[in-house]
Amino acid sequence: MAGVVEAYADLARRILDRPARLGRTRLVAIDGPSGAGKTVFAERLAEAFTAIGRARASNAAGRAEPFAVAGLDRPPIVHTDDLLDGWADQFTFWHRLEEWVLAPLRAGRTGHYRSYDWDRRRFGADWTPVPPAPVVLLEGFTAARAIIRPELTFAVFVTAPDRLRLDRALIRDGAAIRPCLDRWRRAERDHLAVDDTVGTADLLVDGAATPAPEPAAEAAPEPAATPAPEAVTGSGTDPARFYVRLPGPPRR
Repeated sequence: MAGVVEAYADLARRILDRPARLGRTRLVAIDGPSGAGKTVFAERLAEAFTAIGRARASNAAGRAEPFAVAGLDRPPIVHTDDLLDGWADQFTFWHRLEEWVLAPLRAGRTGHYRSYDWDRRRFGADWTPVPPAPVVLLEGFTAARAIIRPELTFAVFVTAPDRLRLDRALIRDGAAIRPCLDRWRRAERDHLAVDDTVGTADLLVDGAATPAPEPAAEAAPEPAATPAPEAVTGSGTDPARFYVRLPGPPRR
């Protein structure tokens, strides 16, 4: 499916131009199935916010940089996988997210959460703070589920071909997870069939595409290389600038 190459910085500006819906926070959901490239997308979007902030801070005529005002270098990223109590908690973790993170942010307070240790199969003792920043990124499967949509400022859905996503997950986590992963992927398909996450997203992203940046004027073209599955993130060879937007109407 053909797409349009866009810049993370442009997306960050679009989000900052929208109103906060979760208290004072613009909550951005980055949803999609396992292995699609959500985590990389979230990290690169966060870096784009950081770059915008630095540019504004160096420009006396620019607007006040929102994250500096909040005492932050970049927006916090909350990964839903950190809140799951194991594989069986794929959908039922949400009460934990609501109590620990969303409710405090809604009230303008700092949220906190404990991350799940997937090797020890229990939550760690340390609490990670999530301040009520101008933007908070919520990354993970079901991050844009129906219950939170009225409070989302922006929803992204990242996708990629089924086989590529499976290869990435197995390369990342090992073949031993295959039985659990297969159940997880079946549940993903069932959920997406009824939740309309894709149809209500503001942005659909091709997590398999690798758009190249514009070459320098005098640079000679280099032979294209085929990236390994774990390297194909849909964010291109220039991680600060590009992703691929798939055709689809914006939600609002």
